[in-house]
Amino acid sequence: MSESKKVTIYTDGACLGNPGPGGYGVVLLYGDNRREISGGFRLTTNNRMEIMAAIVGLEALKSPCSVTLYSDSQYLVDAMMKGWAARWRANGWRRNKRERAVNPDLWERLLDLSSRHRVEFVWVRGHSGNRENERCDRLSREAASLPGLPEDTGYLRSRNGQE
Repeated sequence: MSESKKVTIYTDGACLGNPGPGGYGVVLLYGDNRREISGGFRLTTNNRMEIMAAIVGLEALKSPCSVTLYSDSQYLVDAMMKGWAARWRANGWRRNKRERAVNPDLWERLLDLSSRHRVEFVWVRGHSGNRENERCDRLSREAASLPGLPEDTGYLRSRNGQE
């Protein structure tokens, strides 16, 4: 994969209330190309939207790439770079003997997508003037405010104890 395309992805998630209406924003940069993606759900959590933004960004790639993915979610970055999410999956989606991992549906997707690419997750301080992070924040908040958002079925299943 040494000849793979080098892509930069910025992501952010937002929730208007937590839980509440939520959105994600993604900016993909490849050479002179730029693509923005956003979406949302009528009832979800901020952490789910942070993870969803990373998923959507990686899903947009058509071939294996070398990716630097920036997020202001320390939780997301640490879970991926420190191997927490992989360990949760290996332990049957348990954080330890007593606690179940939260959002296993999204972590599963993100781990699978990350295995197709060479991904480095990098934390960026939110609301600190980083142009692309600020753009993702606006995209995610705008998406969370849209009427007629779909249901986040993964959140609803977990809330009802079905995960």
